[in-house]
Amino acid sequence: MASRKILLDEEEIPKQWYCILPDLPKPLPPFIEPSTRAPGVGIVPKIFPKQIIAQELSKDRWIDIPEEVRDVYRLWRPTPLYRATGLEKALNTPARIYYKYEGVSPPGSHKPNTAVAQAYYNLKEGAERMATETGAGQWGSALAFGCMMFGLKCTVYMVKVSYQQKPYRRMMMEAYGADVYASPSERTESGRKILKEDPGNPGSLGIAISEAVEDALVNEKANYGIGSVFNHVLLHQTVIGLEAKKQMEAAGDYPDAIYGCIGGGSSFSGLFWPFYHDKVSGKAPKDARIVATEATACPKVTRGEYTYDHGDTARITPLVPMHTIGHDFIPAPIHAGGLRYHGIAPTISQLVAEKRMETKAYNQVDVFDAAKLFIEAEGIVPAPEPAHAIKGVVDEALRCKETGEEKAILFLLCGHGYFDMQAYDEYFSGKLLPYEYPVEKVEESMRKLRKMYPWLDEVRKKFI
Repeated sequence: MASRKILLDEEEIPKQWYCILPDLPKPLPPFIEPSTRAPGVGIVPKIFPKQIIAQELSKDRWIDIPEEVRDVYRLWRPTPLYRATGLEKALNTPARIYYKYEGVSPPGSHKPNTAVAQAYYNLKEGAERMATETGAGQWGSALAFGCMMFGLKCTVYMVKVSYQQKPYRRMMMEAYGADVYASPSERTESGRKILKEDPGNPGSLGIAISEAVEDALVNEKANYGIGSVFNHVLLHQTVIGLEAKKQMEAAGDYPDAIYGCIGGGSSFSGLFWPFYHDKVSGKAPKDARIVATEATACPKVTRGEYTYDHGDTARITPLVPMHTIGHDFIPAPIHAGGLRYHGIAPTISQLVAEKRMETKAYNQVDVFDAAKLFIEAEGIVPAPEPAHAIKGVVDEALRCKETGEEKAILFLLCGHGYFDMQAYDEYFSGKLLPYEYPVEKVEESMRKLRKMYPWLDEVRKKFI
């Protein structure tokens, strides 16, 4: 190939998002209202604009992207696809490795693909402010950016341990005009309750979600913005995979395996959904393996249970069908903050259950070993989250070295690590620990969940 960087023209920014719902093996299980034990959306209509809800439930395979959103996308899209020739050489592998790089966006990750869209739809339906949570700070930065672009106010509840670990992410949000609070905070009833019970609580995404949702519920002109898990978020991210398909075609190649990291599942879904569509529509020249990578410190898919659980710690949300390690999960202070969520997108849960995709978990020491190798070979400092995908790719490429297989491997580098230097400092100084979340903790959380809802297994069997 003439160049290791494959670019698209600005006019090749996708004009439609792809919705996977019509192509799933079977319809997604419904949300459940605990009070009725029956399907219901609970608070959803109170905190989301109508157009977002329509996209969440859409049966349309293709959804038009508003021109106002595409105009903002033009600031950084289309993003580059790289042939990782440096990494291939370092591994001495016959595999061809490609990565789609989303770190070129203003906030430095894939997150503004949906943040800009959500801000646009909220503005159109009269919202004046958006409230949200953030773990590592990528989503909070993106929504602050999206709100700034459309003149909305933004409030971000940032998981306390990340608030302390990543001060420059907080400063970026504030530069975009957002108000940022360490969660749990004294601003909400759910935050105050948790702090009363545990003043030193380090926070979790589940707690921060509770605070943001409560904020949106009690303030009429505020809506809630979510950075992952929900269908409409994953839908907005498909600009990644749609571009990557064109770029792989320009390279004269097609992936044998597709890797990405999963926190809530949005970035990886954005990459693999369009390739999945190729597969189910009979257009794929190869049957690409789809492999999701997660942290051993938060192994919701590899060790969690596929059942119904709340998306937040305070149980404000309805019960969601997903792999979970329990809504009361308090994570270890690993640096991949975007992966520290107790659940996963319902679409990913179903695809895993139907054996349409694989999952692998890695500890953060092995992950940073892979990240260091990638830095030395490719020059880009990856965020801790996609470094999990890099670890999976390195292992895959080394297997190709052993077998002689000339596979094409595609992965998503969903953000840079330039605000994560404390994590790298701890890695280089030998202070990182290889956290493993105990199976007993998952079992304990599942017992609590069943004690809370004795009818849970009956509902799960009926709908899942």
